[in-house]
Amino acid sequence: MSDYREVQHGFAILHKFFSDSQKKQAFIAALETCVPGAAVEAIKLFLQWWQNIQFSTYIASMSQHDSTEDFHGRLSMWRAFGGSTARVAIVFKVPWSSGGARALNLIFSPVAYLMENEVHAEIDKVIENIGNNCEFLRSVSRTRVVGQVFNMLVSNVTCLKHEGFREEREWRAIYVPKRSPSNLMLSSTQVIGGVPQLVYMLPVDAAVDPLLADLDLALIFDRLIIGPSPYPAVMYEAFVTALTNAGVLEAGKRVFISNIPIRT
Repeated sequence: MSDYREVQHGFAILHKFFSDSQKKQAFIAALETCVPGAAVEAIKLFLQWWQNIQFSTYIASMSQHDSTEDFHGRLSMWRAFGGSTARVAIVFKVPWSSGGARALNLIFSPVAYLMENEVHAEIDKVIENIGNNCEFLRSVSRTRVVGQVFNMLVSNVTCLKHEGFREEREWRAIYVPKRSPSNLMLSSTQVIGGVPQLVYMLPVDAAVDPLLADLDLALIFDRLIIGPSPYPAVMYEAFVTALTNAGVLEAGKRVFISNIPIRT
């Protein structure tokens, strides 16, 4: 992520909710009636993993794309990312349910752009839903209930963003190697912005493993939009060649040059 404080943003809102003794007790009491001890165990588990969540959660950020942006991309994104370098937008069509994602132990999730009171209202709804579905929860294994509450808390800190970024319409591919490793996800040390850091490569290539067939680049690739640049023709040829070599059919018809009028 470009800003590591995003994780702290969600945690601060979550922490404020559970720092209110009445709200915390309401959450624990609701689940205690259905699955005794599950809420306390899940919260304890989350706190034990908190340091790992902060520093060992790997995220690829994407933006939801509209057909109205097919030829020019989104102005705010061109302005926000890439600086003065040559920029492109790669548009994918990711399957709703993916065997490849399961093989990679990836979680795809939209980002929630909520204010503090909205987050707290959502947790209040969870408490209400627990009470309304207590009989069902009693039929579920305790381990599964604890795991789902834990995942809810983790999602709150990894998929919550300040409401001011709402126009980004971000989705995230999340990988947590210390909790759910995949032998198909390989890491390497990369220097990004002058900072050496560990990066996990997301293989969108069925040649790596047949399990990744539904995430193969040639299958999920929709189009590439070349952003504001003084060299769009050169970039067009380079990307058409690269995409053709990657197995993308009719690549020349799927690369577009945005003529959005902003300075390069």
